[in-house]
Amino acid sequence: MNDAAHALGTRFYSALQAGDWLAIRALLHDDATWTLPGDHAISGTAAGADAVIAQLQKVAGYGVRFELLHILTSRENMVLSQHNTARRGELVLDEHLATVCRLRDGLIAEVETFASDVPGMNAFFS
Repeated sequence: MNDAAHALGTRFYSALQAGDWLAIRALLHDDATWTLPGDHAISGTAAGADAVIAQLQKVAGYGVRFELLHILTSRENMVLSQHNTARRGELVLDEHLATVCRLRDGLIAEVETFASDVPGMNAFFS
């Protein structure tokens, strides 16, 4: 599973960089969820693959630059280690993230994002 999980992470990140929402959708289970920390416009849990895509589109709409640092794998899951940055007027996002992807049958079933600066996210995505 380790090689398959790493390949899935690579495909996910490549599609994210390209803004290829259909390619990302193909990597998600229909009942996939994505949970983001904080109290801002994109925090909470998006339930269902289409809602996950809508949340990703919102994040991208803020001009976030996604930088993949590492793809980490376990026996059954993977983590994308990222450094995301953006600027919106006077607001600056400079965030290190661990995006934990729980896999089921070779697709992403659940995503939970861990952030280094939740107050900074709250301010930027307000």
